[in-house]
Parts: sequence; structure tokens; C-alpha cells
Amino acid sequence: MANRPQTAIAPADATDVAEGVLRLPSLALHHGGVLRDVQLAWRVTGPADAPCVVVMGGISGHRRVFGPPGEERGWWQEVAGEGGSFPSDRVRLLAFDYLGGSGATTGPRPDHVPGAFPTVSSHDQAALLALLLDHLGIDAVDAIVGASYGGMVALAFAQRHAARVRHLLVVSAADRTDPMSTAWRSMQREVLRFAISCGRGADGLRLARAMAMSTYRSRSEFAQRFDGEARRASPDARLTFPVEEYLLARGDDYARRYFPGGFLVLSESIDLHRVDAASIAVPVDAVAVEEDQLVPVADVRAMVERLPRGRLHVMSSHYGHDTFLKESDKLRPFFAGLLPG
Repeated sequence: MANRPQTAIAPADATDVAEGVLRLPSLALHHGGVLRDVQLAWRVTGPADAPCVVVMGGISGHRRVFGPPGEERGWWQEVAGEGGSFPSDRVRLLAFDYLGGSGATTGPRPDHVPGAFPTVSSHDQAALLALLLDHLGIDAVDAIVGASYGGMVALAFAQRHAARVRHLLVVSAADRTDPMSTAWRSMQREVLRFAISCGRGADGLRLARAMAMSTYRSRSEFAQRFDGEARRASPDARLTFPVEEYLLARGDDYARRYFPGGFLVLSESIDLHRVDAASIAVPVDAVAVEEDQLVPVADVRAMVERLPRGRLHVMSSHYGHDTFLKESDKLRPFFAGLLPG
């Protein structure tokens, strides 16, 4: 167990936004070892007396779920905030930066050497969430909404802390990872490790992210968007394919904003994820996407069959695993069911 946290809560201002950093002397990790001097960056938006919902996304998600008008947008701007499924005047949203990522929570240094940062589990993220709730004086939250890696963390939290959450909504996540998905991510990490060993971590992260993007979306979307012929950017340049240009552009954008080490740690954390679905007593609504290559419908269905109080919802979208980021209108009914009234 971690040592008792030191409390230092930042008060909410007139816009009902509060941010802070929880500092912990140490944290015992699920896969062994102890991490010293841990800090956890968090953000709360919404009225203090409103239903409290924890929101967690993929490994690129962070504590800024949405930004108020005139401020920086959040990673789930289409869902949270003004006009979204979680309006800021009716819902208190809690989010945090993942342990081991590229945010303000403790993670690898920008010049990370593979193996220098300890292995992080979805159970470690869940343990930090429980400590954060203690820190904020929250006995239990009304719901946890977790998509992709965030769904894994939500399941891990519910297994260990059932009394502290009333409902889970899990999108594109299961109780364990699919072997083919692990195969794809393992090769992404291997490319990145090789690049780091050559002193080209940013280039490796660009390629690893480009490879990952090819698994996030569906065959039908790529066929619709990138069925053009290869072309040359200049007369003496090589031929490049439209889909190649797209993937590498996404890789460039990611490499500008994230650290190679954070990708390594959290990508591995996905593949280490395991929970005992049969021991989760909390009601769980699990949303699966037919075109999702990373989390097949069959895996989610098998999990729901093991859950004591699970319900399966299957939807279709050519955005595949990225449906939770792109199809806010289709997901709105699931979000609405979490809130009173």
C-alpha cells in the first residue's frame, strides 16, 4: 500500500474548475517494486453538489477532458462541457494524467532509456484514483466512464473498490487484451526501442504512432478516404501513397506532443491488463464496436458473460477503435443513462 497522501487541494474558482497535484511519498506497484516521490496531476470541473463522474480515455488522454469557451480544447471536447453529454453545469467531472505517461503525473523523462521506468499496471492507475478520491474527500462517484485504456482502468478500479463507484460505462475495452492486438503493439514498441537505442527516439515514436493509427481505424474508412494513386511531392521525390502520408502526419503530430518513454510504458500497460470480471459487482454497460480491430466484439461479449451485472451494447462505425473520439452523437444515449433526471 502507498503511504498516506499529503493533502493540498486547490479551491475551485468562479468557473467551477479546480486543478492540483497529489504528492505521495511512495507507491507500491502491482507488478513489483516501489515508486518514490509520486505526483498525480488532476482536474475537476463542475458544481461541487453535482453528480460526480470520472472520465478516462486512451493512453493519449489526460486531465483536460474539455476546455471552457475561449480556452484550450480538451481531448473529449465533443462529449463534455457546454452542449455535450456531460454539461459542465450539471456534472462534476474528475480526470487525471496517467502514471507513466507524458503528462504532469510522474512518468519517464523525455530522454527515457527503456527499462529505466518501472512497469505500470491498470491496477496501479486504479490505486491512484482511489487515493485521489480520498484526497478530494469523495467517498464514491456516481459513474466512471472509461474508453480504451481508460475502460481497463475503470474495470480494475471496480474490482478492487466496488463500494466507491455506482456504475461503469466501458467503451472499447475488455477484461484482458486480445493476442493479435498485443502482437501489433509489441512490434510498435520494438521499433521505438530500436530507434531510442540509435538516439532517434522522436523518429521512432513517429513510426510507432503511425503504425498504431493503422489499427485504430477500420478497413472501410481507409478504403473510402485513401483509394487514390501514389504521387510525388516533387519531380525528384519518391512515390508516396495517400494513406502513408496520413499515417506519418499523425505520427509527426504525436511525436511533437508526447515522450517516447510514455508511449512505451502505457502501451505495455495495455497488454499486461488482466482483471477478474466475475468479481466485479458493479453494474457495467460495455460498448463494443463491430469494426474495432483492437478490441473485438467477441472479447467484450465474453467479458460481459462473466460479469455478474454486465450489459453488452454493440454499435457500428467505420472509425473502429477511435469511435469513442469520433461518434459522440451515437454514444450520447449511453452517457445520458448514467445521470439522474
